Amino acid sequence: MPVIKKILISPSSFGICGDEPLELLRQKGYQPVLNPFGRKLAPPEIIELGKGCRGIIAGVEELDGTVLETLVGLRCVSRCGVGTDNVDLAKARELGITVMNTPEAPTRAVAELTVGVILDLLRNISRSDREMRRGNWYKGMGSLLFRKQVGILGLGRIGRAVAEMLAGLGAEVSGSDVKPDTKWLKSRRLKLMSTEDLLEKSDILTIHISYSGEGCLIGVKELASMKPGAYLINLSRGGIVDEAALYRALKEGRLAGAALDVFAEEPYTGPLKELNNVVLTPHLGSYARETRLAMETQAVENLIKALAGRDENE
Repeated sequence: MPVIKKILISPSSFGICGDEPLELLRQKGYQPVLNPFGRKLAPPEIIELGKGCRGIIAGVEELDGTVLETLVGLRCVSRCGVGTDNVDLAKARELGITVMNTPEAPTRAVAELTVGVILDLLRNISRSDREMRRGNWYKGMGSLLFRKQVGILGLGRIGRAVAEMLAGLGAEVSGSDVKPDTKWLKSRRLKLMSTEDLLEKSDILTIHISYSGEGCLIGVKELASMKPGAYLINLSRGGIVDEAALYRALKEGRLAGAALDVFAEEPYTGPLKELNNVVLTPHLGSYARETRLAMETQAVENLIKALAGRDENE
């Protein structure tokens, strides 16, 4: 009798854009164990659902050392997404658990959403919609993206895609990165700046860095150094921006507006919801039908490949 090979599927939304990824698992002899709660799993729930699983298709839930040690027999964590900061990578290496991700698939979706929220802020789209629904014929004067100084903090896949889109719309784009692709910058005729200069000179600052450290990168000091009347966009990682300091900067009028798709604590319930000059979205960066299906398929393919290699050697 064949051994049942179980795979925990932790993202609650997995499969809503098509059954192909789950069918691919079944065709390879794996039994998917689905998230029954419709939300992010807590560590004890992961342990309970993941008993006897060879692999996990992971979302953003915490896979700490205790979880990884408890799930005896776990051989692969395949992230459906870019970041792996929710996984204890050191413990995974120690236990011989392969950790993979899908860095390519979300690029276009996050870049397009970035452009969307920038235009929303500049033209008061969301605010005008809210006012009309309240019965107010609000016509707030907006601004053009054309010739605006846009600073991109982080020039990885997503940052570069954003830069190309915004440059195509007539913005003056500059960037900052710890390991810049100088050949790409030269081919696109984009300026490379220090982070300090980017903060001081940008009309719009959009953040696209991978960061798993402690503390905020954009705090009171950095927000104070930004150009008066600038806009701040964060679609990268929650916790990068000090949300309390951002609230004060917006409330006091030092910044003209902000858009956030990621937060230190999700779901977000904080005071930024009170402000009219903020666009808030519930972690929608990769939440486009085509992108989700591509990410899920790639995550499954990564897992199947990793487990096939492990099975051959065990």
